[in-house]
Amino acid sequence: MIEVSNLVKKFGAFAALDGVDLKVADGELLALLGPSGSGKTTLLRIIAGLDWPDSGDLSFNGENALSRGAGERQVGFVFQHYALFRHMTVFENVAFGLRVQPRAIRKDETSIRARVKELLDLVQLDWLSDRYPSQLSGGQRQRIALARALAIEPRILLLDEPFGALDAKVRKELRQWLRSLHHEISVTSIFVTHDQEEALEVANRVVVMDKGRIEQIGTPDEVYDHPATAFVHGFIGESIMLPVEVCDNFLRLGDQPLRLAADGAALGKSRLFIRRHDVQIGPAGSGALTGAVRQVRTLGAVQRAQIALLGCDIVIEVDAPRDRELRPGDHIGLQPRRYRIFAAQD
Repeated sequence: MIEVSNLVKKFGAFAALDGVDLKVADGELLALLGPSGSGKTTLLRIIAGLDWPDSGDLSFNGENALSRGAGERQVGFVFQHYALFRHMTVFENVAFGLRVQPRAIRKDETSIRARVKELLDLVQLDWLSDRYPSQLSGGQRQRIALARALAIEPRILLLDEPFGALDAKVRKELRQWLRSLHHEISVTSIFVTHDQEEALEVANRVVVMDKGRIEQIGTPDEVYDHPATAFVHGFIGESIMLPVEVCDNFLRLGDQPLRLAADGAALGKSRLFIRRHDVQIGPAGSGALTGAVRQVRTLGAVQRAQIALLGCDIVIEVDAPRDRELRPGDHIGLQPRRYRIFAAQD
């Protein structure tokens, strides 16, 4: 188990981590999700022993990890750009960590070769053992990098944007593969990503970070369906945000009252968040909002319509089924199936 307590790390006046608290369960696969500069990679590097906090505590199974260097923490680290040795074959890359271990714990050559073969079988690339990194695809290189990190039998596996340098199709394939692999090896794992789809698909729990702080921790369903803050709602999923005012348990957009309950939100200026796919489209006047279709684009299984809301100077985009006929100039009604309200200062 990893426990982070009140961790602070500053670079000059910039607070990369601002009092972070986090517990990672034994065997868990956890995603650190957030935009660039949110602190997720800094947190990962401190756990790995590649960086040090200004204050706070870090423990592994109740033991102080900050008293140990990176080489003593039994942590495997996988980088975005693989960091494979170009002059070594796939086999020698995976064997490297085993060969440089202290003599007291180093395995004999027969055991090293057996371990490397076992790992290459695990990542399904045993047939590439004699090749060099330049002869591999990006997805193959990343799997070899993961095998190398696992060679030393780490207590913790850390992955920093592991699929960020790969194309979309390969990323999707490797996400599914990593999920299956973790189920098989069950080592405590943390991976950093700015890709919400990746985090929601792969992780047991997701930690959403912004500006050095944790905004929310929860299962993929919890952070998507029940965002704790306006930031989480806006960052995860594609959201419409409307500046509204809460007035006696109803909402007002500009001068127009909306036929939406305020759901107990505090009076005053607020922000209304709606997922693009959570808007039901009907005839003009049938929903809480009325708008005019400006443009329609097809995006795979759905079409995305650009809508100018009537009575205010706001343009939004909503998703609709491809069989829903929408033409520029049409006036339509928009009814949110689900929505959340957050105070304007949140």
